Amino acid sequence: MALIRELNKWANAHTNFAIDTLRVAFGIFLFLKGVSFITEKKYLHEILSTMVGFGSEMLLIHYIALAHMFGGVMIVIGFYTRWSLWVQLPIIVSAFIINFIGEFNLQNLIQSTTALILCFGFLLYGSGKHSVDYNLKLEK
Repeated sequence: MALIRELNKWANAHTNFAIDTLRVAFGIFLFLKGVSFITEKKYLHEILSTMVGFGSEMLLIHYIALAHMFGGVMIVIGFYTRWSLWVQLPIIVSAFIINFIGEFNLQNLIQSTTALILCFGFLLYGSGKHSVDYNLKLEK
């Protein structure tokens, strides 16, 4: 807990609009990915079909889509950003690994690598000064 408090102090002292804009863009990207997984079920089914014999594919599709949509909105507004990123982390790591298990797709590799880097970066950085978390902390 002390580490998170120190990271928040550092992030609030070194915040700027570019990093907050990057956080918002990352949240929008995750939200749109969640929407695309709902609208294009065949695409996600093709990706997950590389894991032959995985029985709960529909449950996984719904988890991924909902986690991306709700987590994306929470990251955009900066509300429980680190918690949202911890929920996203297994999905993003799996997206990175699936590129090497199934058919290799360069665009998916670039997207998952960028998302993984941003996820780890914002896990350390937090939501920054321009967020709901920061405003709630000021009200205490």
